[in-house]
Amino acid sequence: MVYNRLVDFALDGPEHAALKAAYLDGAVVVTPNPHNHAIFASKRNLTFLSDQAMLEAFGLSPELRLRLTGIPRTTLITPDNSDVAWQSRKDMFFKPLSGHGSKAVYRGDKVTKSVWAEIARGGYVAQSFAAPGQRMIEIDGAPAPRKMDVRLYTYDGRMLLAAARLYQGQTTNFRTPGGGFAPVLAV
Repeated sequence: MVYNRLVDFALDGPEHAALKAAYLDGAVVVTPNPHNHAIFASKRNLTFLSDQAMLEAFGLSPELRLRLTGIPRTTLITPDNSDVAWQSRKDMFFKPLSGHGSKAVYRGDKVTKSVWAEIARGGYVAQSFAAPGQRMIEIDGAPAPRKMDVRLYTYDGRMLLAAARLYQGQTTNFRTPGGGFAPVLAV
């Protein structure tokens, strides 16, 4: 079993040819594998999942569409729509299609013209800004706010673990005093 921590989730790079061949031949289990990453984790999917009209056209029930309304509106950036995206950039985050771990993610109100030139070529999605949840924790006897996101760890269609990540700054990290993983209590 190979735990895939590559950014090349499709294993398309020439340096990953041997691993891709072994995966396709069934000689190795890769997690996440190219197929599962494409259907469950590709940022392109957010463009469909956040488009209520498209979901309705696909025949998704009103109940399921309602469950997806929490996904911030996401659009694929192309050279054709980059000028419009530039005009609305201040309320957006820009994320690379092939990235992970907040690498090359840009907050629209902070993006420079030189970075924008790269984004405008394509290979990015624009996602409406969604403020993270916050929790108050105690550090050295004093209350301190921390941003929070919840991670669900799954395998074979089952949830194995739910954990929150507490942090300060633009993206999650483990350097924040009082930050890191925190338990999630289901009530």
